Amino acid sequence: MNPQALRHSLLTFLRPDQVYTDPAQLLTYAGDAGLDRGQPEGLVLPASAAEVMALVRWAQEHKVPLVARGAGTGLSGGAVAERGGLIVEFARMNRVLDVQVHERSAHVEPGAVNLDLDTLLAPLGLYYPPDPSSQRASTIGGNIAENAGGPHCFKYGVTTNYVMGLELVLADGRTVRVGGPAYDYPEYDFTGLVTGSEGTLALITAAYLRLIRRPPAVKTMMVAFDTLEDAGAAVSAVIASGLVPATLEMMDRKMIRIVEEFAHAGLPTDAEAVLIVEVDGYPASLDAQIEEIAEIMRAHRGHDMRVARTEAERAQIWYARKSAAGAISRLAPTYYLVDVTVPRSHLARMLAEVDDICERYELQVAHVFHAGDGNLHPLLLIPDPADQKFIQKVLEAGREIIERALARNGSITGEHGVGIEKRHYMPLMYTEAELRAMWDVKEVFDPEELLNPGKILPEPPPPLPGWPVVSIPSESLLVPTTAEEVAQTLAALATVGRTARVTGERPERLEPPPSSGGVWLSTAAFSGVVKLARDDLYVTVGAGTPLARAPTTSGRGRNAGGLGLSLA
Repeated sequence: MNPQALRHSLLTFLRPDQVYTDPAQLLTYAGDAGLDRGQPEGLVLPASAAEVMALVRWAQEHKVPLVARGAGTGLSGGAVAERGGLIVEFARMNRVLDVQVHERSAHVEPGAVNLDLDTLLAPLGLYYPPDPSSQRASTIGGNIAENAGGPHCFKYGVTTNYVMGLELVLADGRTVRVGGPAYDYPEYDFTGLVTGSEGTLALITAAYLRLIRRPPAVKTMMVAFDTLEDAGAAVSAVIASGLVPATLEMMDRKMIRIVEEFAHAGLPTDAEAVLIVEVDGYPASLDAQIEEIAEIMRAHRGHDMRVARTEAERAQIWYARKSAAGAISRLAPTYYLVDVTVPRSHLARMLAEVDDICERYELQVAHVFHAGDGNLHPLLLIPDPADQKFIQKVLEAGREIIERALARNGSITGEHGVGIEKRHYMPLMYTEAELRAMWDVKEVFDPEELLNPGKILPEPPPPLPGWPVVSIPSESLLVPTTAEEVAQTLAALATVGRTARVTGERPERLEPPPSSGGVWLSTAAFSGVVKLARDDLYVTVGAGTPLARAPTTSGRGRNAGGLGLSLA
């Protein structure tokens, strides 16, 4: 459809100031804050859920892709129209529809700016913790699409922990509400499924958000270190001790200097690394919290500790931290920001490996990241964005960093999403069966792939062959010992239409299954600790582990997990 015909068709249900098809005007929307680019055929700015519904039905009729966009601050190409179609810009759906103080919840449209919401809540004594560095511009809808984190996610969790419900327009134009203003609903967790799906499953028209009480008092401390390794080790030690500060943020020497030149926050420019540590809670508890953390910092050669004395001084420190990505333009016109996560006990070694990789590729790198949850953000500087050979070198270094993170049981992304940027890394992290399961979900929600096509997932793998059916189980009680046995058992039962009821009970405690031809499928054999990570404060246990007793260590590894039936 040519631009004139496209505009004419859209104006049958939208106003002229809501539709843009001029290629020159669309240049602004050809990218987000990442490196990927794609030219949309048009831009629409709906102002209501009804207009979004009409737009989706129109797109379904004309087979036009729709790419939802908030403020365009994303860093993975998630809001880029790589395959053409329309950008759906939610800037005009930016209202806070309702705030319930006693219920501690808010009902907001997707275009509401994160910081605007938090500013509105402050006088009410309420707090919306997810605060990405782009908080001053990023929108709630974009935060939900990417499951955004932020400095305070270490203590308080990421966006998904605060989304109670969503109002959605599905790919066929239906409007549905999943979840809602209460804390739990008897339904499949579609709210959790859509959160973090990067606009590939539905368009969000409103969200119900969980709020918490604003902490009555806060203290912020800066600590200098002579090496990045010492700073990383200090973070791991704080986590291993069981302490949970509100934030643990780190910057390296290069980033400290460029941020200080911009923000004048009093950062120690002669340090090789600085940690920003914040604690919150009742005023009487803060000095003890700070001192306990400071003791750990000193034990790891931290020095020049400084606690913000006023709210203005604290605000200046955070202004500096959240300006890092913009301030680095003083060093280079653009950069590639790698977003990976590793277990926190691996931070120090991972930082050293990142520096080694960048040195080998002769790249300048600056570090600023959420150390508390192991989310690294090395910024690889790009002096000339037009130099494609240099860009390729940067991307190759980025791939090595991602591979090192995965080798340390990390993730290819901590908060920026997969988008275009990292979809070809997904097979490094997931098996073919796992990717096929993700495609199954996509195809149920969006069978014609019109919602943000090409994002997150690489090309769909071929259909998986069925598990070889060795025999049809004759027993009424089955106790498989591996994930493969579970898969084979379910496949065998499906071929003859027999049902399975999953239980964690021990075999001797089970009565015969109530349904004719059905079987009990017990996870009792999946019992024990798969991994106990004391330094990172998590444990992986088999699904059949009784809660009433302390489990013993088991070496089942990947066999204690699987798709569909949870075994770990």
